[in-house]
Amino acid sequence: MAVPKRKVSHSRKMKRRSSVWKLENPTNLVKCPQCGEYNLAYRVCKACGYYKGEEVIAPKAEEAAN
Repeated sequence: MAVPKRKVSHSRKMKRRSSVWKLENPTNLVKCPQCGEYNLAYRVCKACGYYKGEEVIAPKAEEAAN
């Protein structure tokens, strides 16, 4: 059976595995019908606070003004 002659260094091991750790952009970004801001699908819009045409939460801009 083949056995490695020397220890594989930490940097060499991590170079080999580097493609595993790459981050990807979320592919399910959709435009909010109320304000046009991009956000994740099936989530409340952070900019306007609407979900499926109904206001669920108060937007952050109005909370800061109050």
